[in-house]
Amino acid sequence: MYQSLSVSGLLTLEMHALNNEGAEGNTMMTRMVDIILKDAEGVPRKHTVNAVSGDMFKHILVGHLIEEARASELHLCKGCETFNPNRICADADFMGSKEYDGDTKDSVILEGVLKRCAVDDCAGILITGKIGKERSIARKSTVEFGWVVGRPEVTTTESYFHAKYVPEGRGKGSGEGDNLGQNIFHRPASSGMYAVALNVDLFRVGRNDITLKPDLDDGQRRVRTAALLRSVISTFVKPTGAHRNTQNPHVVDFEGVISTSTSTVPAPAVSALNPNYLDEIGRIKVALNSLGSSRGGLETHEFSSLAGFAEKMVAIAKEVAG
Repeated sequence: MYQSLSVSGLLTLEMHALNNEGAEGNTMMTRMVDIILKDAEGVPRKHTVNAVSGDMFKHILVGHLIEEARASELHLCKGCETFNPNRICADADFMGSKEYDGDTKDSVILEGVLKRCAVDDCAGILITGKIGKERSIARKSTVEFGWVVGRPEVTTTESYFHAKYVPEGRGKGSGEGDNLGQNIFHRPASSGMYAVALNVDLFRVGRNDITLKPDLDDGQRRVRTAALLRSVISTFVKPTGAHRNTQNPHVVDFEGVISTSTSTVPAPAVSALNPNYLDEIGRIKVALNSLGSSRGGLETHEFSSLAGFAEKMVAIAKEVAG
């Protein structure tokens, strides 16, 4: 069974505003970050580029994972059933359960979390509050997203003028109060090729972070893992986020490589901000596989389109499900 998976690639998005900093006056400010990349002469240069935070993409994945869990009839806590950001901490039945008291070990409570909710298992949760006694128990996410960062030479952000239409006339502006007049505002839109960095620790699905032993049987773990992989596909097929009602992003292309590992060696990943990332990952695979079958087990699956990504991920998900 696969132990880990990574995705390194370039996602082409056009005219989106998925992630913003907030507003200054009547102008929406998009998310910008500073990165350091070497130029053609090998000199490090600072670039300011548009980016979508890993928090946003993790949020997107969790939304799809909840729907996958429902479709597969997997257990969900009451918090995740309603997409509550507090997840199982918002499940009064679990938090107030008489099954746990002050002497209950944290590992036993974590076992209860894993059995009760597929989303808390896969996406992680910090369990805080009084469960027999005041506790703080961390369940680390099995999925890790990096910032989705625009390549400087092929990513741009512009600000566009908009006005709210008022059919009774244009005499009064935004100073009228209560947002009743004809307001003008400026909204950003970004287009470009964005580097994606994603790791999934498949071996940790259903495994207790404290005892380091599985709390679910192999069949349950396989079903959950397959649902998690399908939610990864949906994350890129439909990247939800801000301003989708009028700035639904044009997902134009997705190219890159899926790396998998069937051993303790992690699936290799190199950011697509590096123009040579495909070659680097290929060389890492060859080097690590030379360690032998007990330490290698690495495979790479290149894709040149969103359809190709979906096809290869579906094949992996079906293999995991058995």
